[in-house]
Amino acid sequence: MQHQKIIKIIPYFGQWPEWFELYLLSCMHNPDIDWLFYTDCQIPEKSPRNVRFVNISFLDYKKLISERLGINFSSPAPFKLCDVRPAYGFVHQDEIDSYDFYAYGDIDIIYGQIRQFITDEMLDRYDVIGTHNRRLSGHFSLFRNTEQNRQAFRKIPDWQKLMEMDEHIGLDESKFSKLFVRHKNHPLWLRKLWSYSSRYQRRVLYKEQFSTVLSPIKWIDGSSEHPQQRVWKDGHLTNDRDNREFMYLHFMNWKSNRWLPKNLRDAPAAWTSLDKLVQIDIEQARKNGFQISPQGFTPINPGKLKG
Repeated sequence: MQHQKIIKIIPYFGQWPEWFELYLLSCMHNPDIDWLFYTDCQIPEKSPRNVRFVNISFLDYKKLISERLGINFSSPAPFKLCDVRPAYGFVHQDEIDSYDFYAYGDIDIIYGQIRQFITDEMLDRYDVIGTHNRRLSGHFSLFRNTEQNRQAFRKIPDWQKLMEMDEHIGLDESKFSKLFVRHKNHPLWLRKLWSYSSRYQRRVLYKEQFSTVLSPIKWIDGSSEHPQQRVWKDGHLTNDRDNREFMYLHFMNWKSNRWLPKNLRDAPAAWTSLDKLVQIDIEQARKNGFQISPQGFTPINPGKLKG
C-alpha cells in the first residue's frame, strides 16, 4: 500500500505564541506529515525538516487571496483567514500539487502521533476526515487533494460575500461542514442514507478525537468531566486518567473563555491569570517531555501520572 502524503496549510500573522517551540517539537515527531506556513512572523532559526515557512506580509497575503478567488478580501483581522480555510486547497493548489491530502488547522495545539489515528487504510477509504463526530473542526480537517475538494468552497451559498465580510463568522466549521454532512443531528444510519444524495457526502469520516479541553462534548466515558492534565513525551500524547493516546490537544479554552460553554463563560480562562505560560526549557521538553494543564506548560509531574 502506498504511503500517502499529507500537508497542512497554515497562514499565520502577527506574533508567534509563547508555546510555538513546543508546537514545532510536536510537529517534528510527525515526520510523515508536512506543514506549510505563510507568515510575517520571524522565521525560527531552528525548525523541523517537515515544517516550511514562506515569508509574506499580511497585506500581500490578502492580495493573493483576493486575486486567486476573485474577491475583495480586506479584513484588518488575521483571524478572518479562518473563513477562507475552505478555499486553501484552491488558493495553494500549485504548492500542494505533489501531496495526496491537504489539511487546515490551528496552532493552539500540541500533536500526538497523528498517523496512528489517520492511517493509510483510512486515507484509501475516505476523501474527507474530520476530528469531531458531526462536523468539520477548524483546528484539524483533512481533504483528498482533488479538483472536487479544492473547488468545494464554491458550493457554500454566498461564499464571496461571506469571505469579504470583515467579521469572522466560522465559515470553516459551520457552513462548510454542511456540504459534507447535511443533517448532522440525524442518527448515523440516517446520515449514511442521506449521503447517497450528494457526491460530497459519500466518502466522509467524522470521528471524535476528544481533542478540545472544556468543550461541551461528552468525554470518552460519557461524563462531562474532561481530564485536566495532558502529557507529551517523545511524540506521544496521553493524560492522567485514560489508558490511551490522543491525536492532539486543542487547548483553546484554557487561553480564552470566548468559546467556552455558556455555563463556564463568566469565569476567566485558566491561563489568563498566568504571568508565563511556558515554564519549561525547550531542551528539557525535548529530552523529558512536558505537561499541559491549567497551570500552563510545565515539567512532567510523575505524581500526576497513571501508575
